[in-house]
Amino acid sequence: MLDSKHCVPCRGGIPPLEEEQAQSLLKQVPKWALIDNATKIRRRFAFDNFAESLAFVNKVGQIAEDEGHHPDITFGWGYAEVIIYSHKIGGLHENDFILAHAIDKL
Repeated sequence: MLDSKHCVPCRGGIPPLEEEQAQSLLKQVPKWALIDNATKIRRRFAFDNFAESLAFVNKVGQIAEDEGHHPDITFGWGYAEVIIYSHKIGGLHENDFILAHAIDKL
């Protein structure tokens, strides 16, 4: 289902997904985890060195720009961690799972 979708602009003023809705969408991106009372999703990626981590982060950055939806990313030698949520609504939206699915395809 998420394969054919792209992020749509979130203008705020809408409620974030309830935890049950988020759990349902999480089934399509099973390597991600709900965090912060089901208001965000997170995934940690492992790499062999810093260069691979940086290359991955740059690819995620390009996807984020293409989708107009920007995650929080931390990275260093051998790892990258991506946290996604919709800032304007202070929680999760379908867009977050669409972005996670796009990242998973890397």
